[in-house]
Amino acid sequence: MADIKTFSDTLIHALDEKTQWYDSEELPVLLDNYRMLHTCVRNLYDFLLKKSLIKKDPYKLDKKISDIVTPENTNFSENDRSLAVGMRFSDYDSTLDFLCNYYKFSVERLTLGTIKKLVDFNGSFLWNAFTPNSPKPNTRGLAGLLVDGKQGGDQFTISLITDSVSKAGKALTSITEQLKQLADFQKELYKGNVRRTVFTANGFDMAAAEQSDTEEMAQIKKHFASAMGKTPFYGELVSELVQEDHAPNKEELQQAVLAKLNVKSKKEENKKPQIDTKELLMDAIRMLGAMPAQINAAVQKITENHDLLESEHNTLGKRIKRLFMKAFKIAEKPLFYQIVITDEATDTKRREKIDYQEFMSSMQLRARRFAAAASKDAPGYTRIYAQPEEKILEFVNSQIVESSRMIKTLNGLDDYFKQAVLPQNKSKIKGLKMEVTSLKNCLVKANQCRADYTAYVEEEAQFKKLGIDTNEA
Repeated sequence: MADIKTFSDTLIHALDEKTQWYDSEELPVLLDNYRMLHTCVRNLYDFLLKKSLIKKDPYKLDKKISDIVTPENTNFSENDRSLAVGMRFSDYDSTLDFLCNYYKFSVERLTLGTIKKLVDFNGSFLWNAFTPNSPKPNTRGLAGLLVDGKQGGDQFTISLITDSVSKAGKALTSITEQLKQLADFQKELYKGNVRRTVFTANGFDMAAAEQSDTEEMAQIKKHFASAMGKTPFYGELVSELVQEDHAPNKEELQQAVLAKLNVKSKKEENKKPQIDTKELLMDAIRMLGAMPAQINAAVQKITENHDLLESEHNTLGKRIKRLFMKAFKIAEKPLFYQIVITDEATDTKRREKIDYQEFMSSMQLRARRFAAAASKDAPGYTRIYAQPEEKILEFVNSQIVESSRMIKTLNGLDDYFKQAVLPQNKSKIKGLKMEVTSLKNCLVKANQCRADYTAYVEEEAQFKKLGIDTNEA
């Protein structure tokens, strides 16, 4: 039965192609879905902190997340709701940050065991069944806190919360489906690795294995441990492998497996689908709309760092002077910080003097502007959408440039505060690295949307010059 080797070779080749497809195309989409979930979670987390419905975990930055850890989901008393939900939601946010910024999404890393961890983690909060009456303690507690937070809130805040929960649910639905498909692929990959490794092991008797299903199973069991090392022996999957080689309908089983591993062709259809170019630009606006939570968090930290630095030089004379100026409504003189700006593209550094009050005001204005355009229902979004594409592109270009400059300034301020403070106060300085990383991710996505728009428009213009109608069949 030489056809066992022939099928094994064909299968292994298909598995290698599918692995490459997952690593290059599908798993980056899975990562994007986790990033969308993280953005929604961060919006809700920052909202609850701002409303003092939960307290910030004082050890959050000290917790070294190096694996996928599912927060506790046991019952808690009503009196402990704020503390329990706050700690668990904080841990959930930290693990999402680890996944989005430090974890490598690859077929090699996302084994069946890892997928199970992710599935358990994804169940920490049920975004698609998000209600204060949920049977799950974490979901019930968080939903209740958000209901409390919306009481007396403005329409925009309520809309932002609702939109964040809705988008988290959609992201989780996509993630769940992707993990299910990946788990099915990992099972086929496991069987393929048995064929690749055990079948070629020293002493494996292929002639005996070809005689019957029982002989093949015996040969696999005999050489499995030495060939596969610490890989667990999954009897059900090995039985499937044997059936694909010996069952009366083996050809049907083999074709079914190969069909599952088929990679969709990248060839474009003759008729090119219509693309809404304005929507491509508005996608960039929505990516920028994910920034306000991180900007506001950075503003809060900078304010605390500034106050700490000022307190080190807060003499009695300066306190009396400030009271006098406040009493007579005399504006304080501008405060300038001399920081070092690093250009990551060229790795060059330059000194720059920034006006503290002016920079903080511009940050807060940017947060309000982006928040007003965070979703399709937001008034700012509607106003921008009504503009011609040229005006929208101009706005997107300016905001990306200004946001990039803001991020460089935040990095400079982060270094400045850490160096300027007295040694005994260094531990009190609030680092900005987490916010900077999240802001960079949002900016990268916005920039990609802009690049997609520009590339498409330029391509269409080039085709028109050549007299080619791209919409023809």
